[in-house]
Amino acid sequence: MMNPFSLEGKTLLITGASSGIGRGIAIECSKMGATMAITGRNEARLKETYDMLEGTNHIMLLADLSKQEEIEKLVANVPALNGCVHSAGIPKICGVKHIDRNLLEDIINVNEVAPILLTSLLLRKKKLQKKSSIVFISSISGVCVANIGEAPYASTKGAISGFVKTAAYELAAQGTRVNSINPGLVPTRILELSNTVFSEDQLKETMYDRYPLKRVGKPEDIAYGAIYLLSDASSWVTGINLVIDGGYILA
Repeated sequence: MMNPFSLEGKTLLITGASSGIGRGIAIECSKMGATMAITGRNEARLKETYDMLEGTNHIMLLADLSKQEEIEKLVANVPALNGCVHSAGIPKICGVKHIDRNLLEDIINVNEVAPILLTSLLLRKKKLQKKSSIVFISSISGVCVANIGEAPYASTKGAISGFVKTAAYELAAQGTRVNSINPGLVPTRILELSNTVFSEDQLKETMYDRYPLKRVGKPEDIAYGAIYLLSDASSWVTGINLVIDGGYILA
């Protein structure tokens, strides 16, 4: 019996695969039969992910996507792809009155400019085959909700949401689908950086308790959504923001 969620025969590129959500997506996709091309900028952590993958013929490619030359090198070295998940990202917790140009340029470059340029170059170099699926890991922040201190981060996620809609419309003619996943709080290394501003007790009081399903997310929760969007099960789905947030935006 055919499994519409199977990724057998598909080759997928996952950015930000060295930890957190990107790592979780890479591992779960490999369990569904995909051949993985994983990338990140920390070699030791990327190798840890590589060793967790199921199956064979996977490849790992070091790349710092904040640098144009490394985006170009990555595209030159990836095989023909059936899908791509843009999971690389950084947080910047900063009040509005303290935002400066350097901070804003840093976060825009990684969270917005890099995945857009990578997508464009993959298409231009014909590395994404027809009927491919492109998935951006966005956030509920900046698209569905707002939190104090997240203005720089939220602005990049709002921009990605706009890009997804236009790219989905434009690429539909070749059967390529473009969607985003908008997670709620998933404790990862990004959250560790946030803890320099918020204590664990403050996070629990202001965030954890607001989830109707009474828990925060796990990388696997987001990975299962990515599997849906990468698989043939979602062949009639494009241009959406798939919210996976434990009910947070209901509160």
